[in-house]
Amino acid sequence: MPSLSFRLAGALRATTMAAALALTTVPFAHSQARADEQYFPLQSYRVGPYAAGGTGFFGGFIDYLNLINTRDGGVNGVKLTWDECETQYEVERGVECYERQKSHKDIATWNPLSVGIAYAMIDRITNDKVPLLTINHGRTDSTDGSVFKYVFPLLLNPYSETSGIVNYIAGKFGGVDSLKGKKIAVLYHGSPYGKETIPIYELLAKKYGFELQQIEVPHPGNEQQSQWLTIRRWRPDYVVLRGWGVMNPVALKTAQKVGFPADHIVGNVWSNSEEDVLPAGAAAKGYVAITTQASGTEYPVVQEIVKTVYGAGKGNLDDKKRIGSVYHNLGIVNGILNVEAIRIAQEKFGHRTLTGDEVRWGLEHLKLDPARVEALGAKGLFHSINVTWKNHEGDGLVTFQQWDGAKWKVVSDWIAPDWALLRPIIEKSATAYATEHQIKPRTEADADKAAAN
Repeated sequence: MPSLSFRLAGALRATTMAAALALTTVPFAHSQARADEQYFPLQSYRVGPYAAGGTGFFGGFIDYLNLINTRDGGVNGVKLTWDECETQYEVERGVECYERQKSHKDIATWNPLSVGIAYAMIDRITNDKVPLLTINHGRTDSTDGSVFKYVFPLLLNPYSETSGIVNYIAGKFGGVDSLKGKKIAVLYHGSPYGKETIPIYELLAKKYGFELQQIEVPHPGNEQQSQWLTIRRWRPDYVVLRGWGVMNPVALKTAQKVGFPADHIVGNVWSNSEEDVLPAGAAAKGYVAITTQASGTEYPVVQEIVKTVYGAGKGNLDDKKRIGSVYHNLGIVNGILNVEAIRIAQEKFGHRTLTGDEVRWGLEHLKLDPARVEALGAKGLFHSINVTWKNHEGDGLVTFQQWDGAKWKVVSDWIAPDWALLRPIIEKSATAYATEHQIKPRTEADADKAAAN
């Protein structure tokens, strides 16, 4: 978000705390779903150290839902409703919000944008038969829909992200065969999210022969001097930044202090926003990060939101300069995926309010090719997605962007992960989970059934 840094997010906390906390107990007046409404419970975070990410993402999500309601009258006449419950990105608060919000009728999906909260919800949403969307994050083996029926790590899971990053770095040396003997350090957030990729980096290091050092940064990441001194002594060829929130600009500024070049730091998908680079100032210039969607306001769907939603005074972002930023656009894409899943499911089950299990069916038939993406006004914003009952992620395609000091510039083609390597690992982990939890894996015939109530 171009004009809001994490320092400014602190000011946001001070001015919005009362309103945000009020959302934990006072839902919007239109949130109680009726027969012609589809409800989204939003476990958002607009205060705390990760407020910038939360306000951007949920702002974009709500802006898109508002667009569908204002421009189209909903999805085939079904209005989209929602309310927010403030989690401050804390697992306990997220679970409390779940227990409070699940009493609403006609829930479409859950979208917590938090690995910790998502992990805590898996058994709950499975029992309640309502999908859990973890766009660009979440539990990797939930990609296997034969075991994780209601969990959807859409666009990108942590393992395919890791493979994409390693493939990008390999391209800088001439290919994966050139990685042998190179050094890669991974600086990761000390949380379940940050630790998720430890084993896959170890596996890829073993496969390609590069030296690896993985270094933890305790939450929230305000102090990293010792970690970067370790990196300076080791002298890696590249550093992967698997950060979140304030950890990212601190990493870039500390890297500059110890003399490590920004263009040899590759950020993961939660280290790729304007909020990650603007507070770092000149230290961020040249920094590269992975992404599943572009930033900018030139896309027709973003322009339509500006015209129709903000033009009617219904925009969710207080700072309009943040429109089209990385997190805002990710929220818009998340809205597109949710709405299109509902639209697809309605073609099978009727133009009416759907059950959670019917929305699950829609998600398992979510196929948006480039032509459909263009028709939605999102050409260039994201590539495509092809979800099946067996693959709850899609294609895992990523691209890379570089910060030029003022804006992000795409610097790669779309890169695919190493599915031949990753899929057996994912299935093995999912099978172990199924055995532990006494889950019978589904068949394709099982997946095609959906509960009507």
